[in-house]
Amino acid sequence: MKPSAEFVEHGISQENLKRVSRTTMLKLAYQSLGVIYGDLSISPLYVYKTTFSGKLSLQENDEEIFGVLSFIFWTITLIALFKYIFIVLLADDNGEGGNFALYSLLCRHAGLSILPNQQDAEKNLSSYLTEESAETWKSSALKSFFKKHPRFRKGLFIFVLLGTCMAIGDGVLTPAISVLSAVSGIKLKIAELHENYVIITSCIILVGLFSLQHHGTHRVAFMFAPVVISWLLCLTGIGVYNIFRWNSHVYRALSPIYMLKFLTSTRVEGWLSLGGVVLSITGVEAMFANLGHFSPLSIKMAFTFLVYPSLVLAYMGEAAYLSKHHEDIQRSFYKAIPEAVFWPVFIVATFAAVVGSQAVISATFSIISQCCALNCFPHVRIIHTSSKIYGQIYIPEVNWLLMCLSLAVTIGLRDTNMMGHAYGLAVTTVMFVTTCLMALVMIIVWKQKIISAVSFLLLFGSLELLYIPACMFKVPEGAWIALVMSYVFMAVMYVWHYGTMKKHQFEVENKVSMNRIVSLGPSLGMVRVPGIGLVYSNLVTGIPAVFGHFVTNLPAFHQVLVFVCIKSVQVPYVSEKEQLLIGRVGPKECGMYQCFLRYGYKDLQQENYNFENRLVSRLVQFVETEEESASKARADCCAEFGNSDAETFDFSVHSITLPDQEGDSVKSAHDIQVMTSGIRHVESFVLKDESLHILRAKESGVTYVLGHSYAKAKKSSSIFKKFVIDAVYAFLSKNCREPNILMNVPPTSLLEVGMVYYV
Repeated sequence: MKPSAEFVEHGISQENLKRVSRTTMLKLAYQSLGVIYGDLSISPLYVYKTTFSGKLSLQENDEEIFGVLSFIFWTITLIALFKYIFIVLLADDNGEGGNFALYSLLCRHAGLSILPNQQDAEKNLSSYLTEESAETWKSSALKSFFKKHPRFRKGLFIFVLLGTCMAIGDGVLTPAISVLSAVSGIKLKIAELHENYVIITSCIILVGLFSLQHHGTHRVAFMFAPVVISWLLCLTGIGVYNIFRWNSHVYRALSPIYMLKFLTSTRVEGWLSLGGVVLSITGVEAMFANLGHFSPLSIKMAFTFLVYPSLVLAYMGEAAYLSKHHEDIQRSFYKAIPEAVFWPVFIVATFAAVVGSQAVISATFSIISQCCALNCFPHVRIIHTSSKIYGQIYIPEVNWLLMCLSLAVTIGLRDTNMMGHAYGLAVTTVMFVTTCLMALVMIIVWKQKIISAVSFLLLFGSLELLYIPACMFKVPEGAWIALVMSYVFMAVMYVWHYGTMKKHQFEVENKVSMNRIVSLGPSLGMVRVPGIGLVYSNLVTGIPAVFGHFVTNLPAFHQVLVFVCIKSVQVPYVSEKEQLLIGRVGPKECGMYQCFLRYGYKDLQQENYNFENRLVSRLVQFVETEEESASKARADCCAEFGNSDAETFDFSVHSITLPDQEGDSVKSAHDIQVMTSGIRHVESFVLKDESLHILRAKESGVTYVLGHSYAKAKKSSSIFKKFVIDAVYAFLSKNCREPNILMNVPPTSLLEVGMVYYV
């Protein structure tokens, strides 16, 4: 329900509606400060320090300091303000943001999806529907290009995976660099403190941070926004203080001329140092990725009126201080804090670092959940941490993996400069992926002129490409961490996706026809036992090979048999009333049905809310609707034709359209043959009998039949494919969560059927 409709229904006038909307918007803007802007607001801790590392540290004078300030200001203004606030936030997918949202829009509008089991019926989902707009020759040309060249579709998918893996790398690097940068400030007051104690303190905070994740964000969310607001006010106050005390003319450095002077005087060393400048916009991607939890207007309000001016004043104040204290370049932030407020600011900075890390960790959980939904990551256990806020989740395996990697980075590098180089590479890569996807969305989805998309790509893409090579040159100085982590995550994702697709291809090629199952009955002595059997399959049509393997070795199955296909749909969410889609398999007297369980890429694929009763209710509703339609068809036919000469008519009742891409189509309803001389008796069941038959079977018990399949490479496969399937994919399969655990299947109702798939 739209907000306006909801308030009007409760009798609220339009004037009060405006007041409520403003109040709600301010509340959302307040909440967004704690969830979204924690990472972005702690950047001043390490930006100047990382930028003036290496050879550039020998050239810190006013020209270089003002040049870096100019780069920071225009980077925040162009990328954070103009790109994300004014443009990217408009490209939402049913209110959701992030790279997966952009990719989802492209998949629906240009047919780029490489997920299996896609159906035409999915286009009728409420979240799938899009506004009709006139096709342009640019969008038509791009769609045709991707359809004719499947390799480019796969290339785009890999490109999205690259950005996703870099974003996961942020979940490792952000806690490490944020906490270590905050804790390092204590050495200014306790100079004799050994570095090992700083590392140990940082590790203790990191362990505590990750240990609290299982409680959920909502448990501590009430303190997030006040911490970030306090931190931003500290930045503003310190910045204004330093500007007026040390250099009131620092505002002149905002001119782009200082950027040219900086590059002219420092040349290659200055260009390489830009990898530190890009740290000033770490966290801007969170504004888009967390769009689903807030409204675009609330995010824009918080950034424009508080975050943006606070950050600009903070960087200006630090530059003003450095213009008079060149020797403090490696500890400029804490040195610029007035003595009287040092310890309060230090405490707030530490809390802000923890809050910023929390936001990135939560975003990583969401990314992994989306990857699992798209068959790009091994199955993991996903836990809801809030009964009120749907999107707040916790993944134990991922949490401890992130903790171990963050501790390894902190202990291994022990230097925020090296972490900053890796962090900068990860951030710029994610932003460049977003820029490229946005250019495609502008042409294919928004139907904009090609000049608009090209201008967007050239303006922001060229700026990001200016930073990416600068970060790449820092590979020997720590940036290799981001590359190694992203490539490892990407290899895991691609191998899992490749193995899953190969298994699905095997199932499609070896599916069993309904005629064969029926014909095998007399020869095998097929027996129907009481109860309902739920056979889980990845196919939308046909009988899975694992079921044929089952009845061949044990010629018996349940009175009511339901083939359940769990599908991922290229939309963020599927409403509960649209999740289940029921059809019939084979003749009516066989008592076999097809159930499609549809999820969006942000839905949790876990059935822990009375799935059995929901399914039985929908089955009964299906057969009743089917019989009512059949009765109406028979009555209309009799009224129209009476008892004329014999002639046969076919009626398709309550049909469900399925794609033809996988061969045999499933008959979702029986054909009713009506003779003009009278209506012939049809079926062995009547409406009441079939409904009672299903309910009695439910009382006898429900059995879950799951295939426990093992993928093996064919003997003729290459050595590389054998290594990928028999070693890597097999290892991931053995160490991921079992399907019965993910679906909360009772052990007493589980029946596993083992089978080897040769792919």
